[in-house]
Amino acid sequence: MPPVTPTPQDAENPDERWHVAHTKPRCEKKFAALLTAEGFTHELPLSRVQRRYGVRIRVHAKPLFPGYVFTRLPAAQRSRCYQQNLIVRLIEVPDETKFLTQLEEVRRVLASGLETFVRPLFAKGRMVQVVSGPLRGMQGVVDDPDRPGGVIIMMDALQQGVLVKIPAVDLRLV
Repeated sequence: MPPVTPTPQDAENPDERWHVAHTKPRCEKKFAALLTAEGFTHELPLSRVQRRYGVRIRVHAKPLFPGYVFTRLPAAQRSRCYQQNLIVRLIEVPDETKFLTQLEEVRRVLASGLETFVRPLFAKGRMVQVVSGPLRGMQGVVDDPDRPGGVIIMMDALQQGVLVKIPAVDLRLV
């Protein structure tokens, strides 16, 4: 399912706000389909995962952030999200500009084809900037300061981050 990309007119309607929808277990795709049917702007970042079943290898699209879908809703329509009993709660995004920047970075990470892992965002580590490769210009937190082999791209709305394996030579301290 392709993501619905926010458009410039989204910023013009102050009544609509971005929310993080905390879904019930394994209901992310069903909820995204409901949002599509209702015509709401939403984003469900999916990562490709390979699984081996005997001699066969299958590739699945799994939610990058299990249990979460990002959606932009008018205040009057929030209650419609609860009608299908697919979500636990809606969390309003406090800083939409920062959120949209981070959402675009997650899209770039997924489009790069690099191996990704979701990790909790720890306060430890140092801020770095990627200076070369497909993610050049992005900033993140070094996963392990003693052995910098990956960078965590932050998703503050979830208090999580996406771990991307990047060689240390491609990083610069900020």
